[in-house]
Amino acid sequence: MTPAKKHANRHRPRRSVLYMPSSNPRALEKAKTITCDALILDLEDAVAPDAKEGARDAACAAVKSGEYGRKELIIRVNALNTEWHYPDMMAACKAGPSGILVPKVNSAKEVHDLVREMERYKTPKHTKLWAMIETPRSILDVGEIAAASSRLAVLVMGTNDLVKELDAEHQPGRAPIVPALALAVLSAKAAGLVIIDGVYNDVRDPEGFAAECAQGRAMGFDGKTLIHPDQVAPCNAAFSPSDEQVADARGLIEAFEAAMAEGKGVATYKGKLVEHLHVTMAEKVLSTRAEIDLLG
Repeated sequence: MTPAKKHANRHRPRRSVLYMPSSNPRALEKAKTITCDALILDLEDAVAPDAKEGARDAACAAVKSGEYGRKELIIRVNALNTEWHYPDMMAACKAGPSGILVPKVNSAKEVHDLVREMERYKTPKHTKLWAMIETPRSILDVGEIAAASSRLAVLVMGTNDLVKELDAEHQPGRAPIVPALALAVLSAKAAGLVIIDGVYNDVRDPEGFAAECAQGRAMGFDGKTLIHPDQVAPCNAAFSPSDEQVADARGLIEAFEAAMAEGKGVATYKGKLVEHLHVTMAEKVLSTRAEIDLLG
């Protein structure tokens, strides 16, 4: 199975993926109007231990409500080594969100175990596994993790935890973790997966946020996880094809098709050679733009 066929929804926009604490009813209500591509209904870091059960019920109710439009709804469960993991998984699997995000996935074996859980709980086929990559071990094994199962659809970088476990520092440009980010992107793309960049912590620094979005997009990330609604609009803009890119994509495809129709061996657009790979890239731009337009 080729990567392109492995995940037919690969071009679905995941530009902006907003964490939302499921223990906060007002936040869940507000989230209905936020223009992010996906919501992570969080049962983990954002929820206190004594609020876990209520948050679980609220997340599942949100998924079943049908009140969030075309947004993807993802439930982030607690990690495998916690007391809440199995109740979270059972409830999330029955609720049938677009995805179930599991923290600290460190090996292909853990992916296999999680997929077996999903099968045991008779999870709907549309519900995919999302895995957080946030430890040194997961980075070293990220290629095997990415290729472990066709049910795994998305990798999500947990950059805060990764920096912490490396005893590194948060720096502009993220030099301490750029090698890890690059390896994760390579592994995701090789397996045909979507990969989402980690969060930017300072919501009062729009310039720094914009720079990190630009870096992530340049590296090949499909979108970014967010911690505040104010980050959604600039993130959507950063990870969307521009009007100029869309126009160039259409022009390139037209030039290529015209050259082939005339029996020419070489096609050019704006003075540059056009090959099949450029057409494929242009088609992805147009496909992504079409999906974005559907989201409104």
